Amino acid sequence: MDNPQFRRHKRPSSRSSHADFSSRVPATARFLRQAAPAFFREISKEYYRQSQAPAFTPQPKLWRAQGLHAAWLGHSTVLLNIDGFTILTDPVFSARVGIRIGPLTVGIKRLVDVAIPQPQLPPVDLILLSHAHMDHFDLPSLRRLEARQTHIVTAVHTSDLLRVRRYAHVHELRWNESVAVGPARISAFEVAHWGARMRGDTYRGFNGYLLEIGKRRIVFGGDTAYTNSFKSVRSSQAVDLAIMPIGAYDPWIRVHCNPEQAVRMAEDAGAEFIIPVHHQTFQLSREPTLEPIERALAAVGSSTDRICLKAIGEEFHL
Repeated sequence: MDNPQFRRHKRPSSRSSHADFSSRVPATARFLRQAAPAFFREISKEYYRQSQAPAFTPQPKLWRAQGLHAAWLGHSTVLLNIDGFTILTDPVFSARVGIRIGPLTVGIKRLVDVAIPQPQLPPVDLILLSHAHMDHFDLPSLRRLEARQTHIVTAVHTSDLLRVRRYAHVHELRWNESVAVGPARISAFEVAHWGARMRGDTYRGFNGYLLEIGKRRIVFGGDTAYTNSFKSVRSSQAVDLAIMPIGAYDPWIRVHCNPEQAVRMAEDAGAEFIIPVHHQTFQLSREPTLEPIERALAAVGSSTDRICLKAIGEEFHL
């Protein structure tokens, strides 16, 4: 997971509520609680906090079969439909992301509910997975999305986390490799992040992607610090849309770009429109919840329409 930090929330607290949380935690988790008491104090507080409803509810059933359509479902999860071909990026539909211990997930809780519950999704043709961090590669969500018609494109050395036979095909890509899935061509490129899911599996890859379908070109930046590598995507054909991470930079600027850097990298790629992601959903860092989107809007100056989705659940059509 991307270096989670936890904000303190005002809520009722009592010895009985903490005891109730402890009674639900299996023996392994109780051992971890003894080893990391501060972490578990924050987790127990999060346990009773209610997440908020999203401001908007997308209606993908109403999308036309032609054109480019997108909805931000929360965090780095974007639902795309390009000329009838459906793509989902880094799907996280769980209320909490972290380590699964028995019936519980020990980790951070959503601030805002997912904009479309997973059962209400249209059939998904392609899932793009940028890297194996738990807030991007959520195994419970991916289990529920298993389908014979769904392809997955993921980073090298990450398919072992998946039940690959339950999908149409799982394609691992290294940087500068490409694969065709139906009408789409997906090319992986280098970003500035890291891929280890746990402390020791540093061999796992991490990717940004260029998605090309017909005349449409979409960049999915995954998770990244500032890097010049987005310039490699630029060509004589414009990028219609760049999905760029803008949050979790304070204090993690070495591995997460700030909003101004995200806009600069989208411009390096030649992107016309930008969907900012990786903010407003989980408290991963110290910056205020709305600071990333406010700074992203300021970074594009008077061209604020280029930031085409600003709140969870909003839709974009081109």
